[in-house]
Amino acid sequence: MPELEVTQDAVLRGQVAFRQPRRGYRVNVDSILLAAFAVAGGRIGTTLDLGAGVGALSLLVHHLKGGRSFVLVERDAPLLALAKLNLRDARIDATYFAHDLERGLPAILRASADLVVSNPPYFDARSARTRSVGGASRVGTIEPFVQAAARALKGPRARAAFVYPARELTRLLTCAERAGLVPKRLRLVHANEQSSARVALVELRRARPGGLDVLPPLFEWIARGKRSAELHQLLGEEER
Repeated sequence: MPELEVTQDAVLRGQVAFRQPRRGYRVNVDSILLAAFAVAGGRIGTTLDLGAGVGALSLLVHHLKGGRSFVLVERDAPLLALAKLNLRDARIDATYFAHDLERGLPAILRASADLVVSNPPYFDARSARTRSVGGASRVGTIEPFVQAAARALKGPRARAAFVYPARELTRLLTCAERAGLVPKRLRLVHANEQSSARVALVELRRARPGGLDVLPPLFEWIARGKRSAELHQLLGEEER
């Protein structure tokens, strides 16, 4: 097998650095949006990163709000190896599982997490769009991630935060209902004020139905080539 070609990259004005494969799926703004959404929901405690990739979400959550401990689950061994290096360099203690969630959540992780975060596959393997997306990590079904999150949550105050395409939000919420999870916070992200929502940020809990807090929309751009003030802030950039 050829050696994985890796780049050294950083976000948040260089404050969060990581290695990642040069080809295939690359860390992007969705991970930053999800991390900020997740930490705004309450205490952190133990964070479980499902489908962790190179560990970007864990790095971002730690940077934004700390957290007592981190657990990363990733099926791709080369990506998990990069995650270990990335978190080691950031001096973050973590536990790692090379595991495919299609086989369920590792038993030792049941009822273990205060916060679950996941940037899961966006595209079903049967979709024609899979030919144009970067890497196998973007292709798959959402069900194993939601089921794993449901089993991992400690109790009614524990929460799971997902980012998922807005056009497929019904699929995520249907899976959540089957898993006994209820949406409690929702925020839609739009490219601009004229665009339909691009992705949805969703917080799920084991709780009674109802009480969904629909937050104001997040607009990424206010003009061609000009980011919104909120996105500048989330990215740690100064407005121009």
